[in-house]
Amino acid sequence: MSKFTQIFATRWGIIAVGAFIGILAQLLQKLGNPANMGVCVACFERDMAGSLGLHRADIVQYMRPEIIGFVIGSLAAAYAFKEFRARAGSAPIVRFVLGAFAMIGGLVFLGCPWRAALRLAGGDWNAILGLLGLIGGIWVGTFFLKGGFNLGRSRTTHTSVGWLLPLIMLGFLALTLVFPQVEGQNRSGVLFYSLKGPGSMHAPLFISLVIGLIVGFLAQRSRFCTMGAIRDLVLFRQTHLLSGFIALVVFAFLTNLVLGQFNPGFAKQPVAHTMGLWNFGGMVLAGLAFCLAGGCPGRQLFLSGEGDGDAAVFVLGMIVGAGISHNFGLASSPAGVGPYGIPAVITGLLVCLFIGFTMRKQVA
Repeated sequence: MSKFTQIFATRWGIIAVGAFIGILAQLLQKLGNPANMGVCVACFERDMAGSLGLHRADIVQYMRPEIIGFVIGSLAAAYAFKEFRARAGSAPIVRFVLGAFAMIGGLVFLGCPWRAALRLAGGDWNAILGLLGLIGGIWVGTFFLKGGFNLGRSRTTHTSVGWLLPLIMLGFLALTLVFPQVEGQNRSGVLFYSLKGPGSMHAPLFISLVIGLIVGFLAQRSRFCTMGAIRDLVLFRQTHLLSGFIALVVFAFLTNLVLGQFNPGFAKQPVAHTMGLWNFGGMVLAGLAFCLAGGCPGRQLFLSGEGDGDAAVFVLGMIVGAGISHNFGLASSPAGVGPYGIPAVITGLLVCLFIGFTMRKQVA
């Protein structure tokens, strides 16, 4: 056990996990997941919100097993290595709001940090501006961190608190098994299913779930985090986490070449638009929200599996934010930014700046 743990604490360990995610994401695409979206936490949580009826955009409704697997895989790793610790109580309403605006920014760009990397690896050059925006948002967030920004200390609490999000995810899995999609119908019992568009594209449920479980387990061990990679580089000049992020891009690119999935260019990329300013701006908002909340959307799922109730609140904020985005015309489409997406990004940036400036620890 200890030797296994030490492997993932090394640079080669985090590189291996990044490479593993990059390869498996492209294999999931080959097996049916949307192009350049083999794994996207924001997009998949949006699809789950649609499956639950929190929005009625009928092209993005599917209960994604990968997200369920991330949380349960992390839970298994945390228990296996005696790292499960139920804690909560650190500014939950702020974390919820940050999660909602992180999702709004991500859906203006059309992706999370993972998908930005996978889009780049697939040849979508629009992702370059998204990644630059992500870096910019995290860079702004580091100024608040250096200035004393703090969401407060979480406290050890009842074990059941740490179990709630994993139980919710198991409940989602149970609903999927009890109410599977009926061919030609967009609703089965309580769940909605897309008949066209990205939500209708998915790898087989069992394969997606198993891959999600493996990624969740390994990412919990390695502390894989795309936001943390950029934050650590800016604040401490450390490249440990960054090496895993780079490995994800490199191995996803190589896998795309092998599978014939590399299609370079700006125009006509799958589930993407060419409005460069708002590809950049959406990810500035997302990056700033991730930085203030202390983790990218994948990391928040893995922390939730470890028993972190605060991370679970952020995850729920993202799912609700997905519903808001599609119900109120904030989310983008291949045609461009939604009718109210631009004012939503501006509002989100103002809210995040307000949070950053007003939650700094006072220096005597």
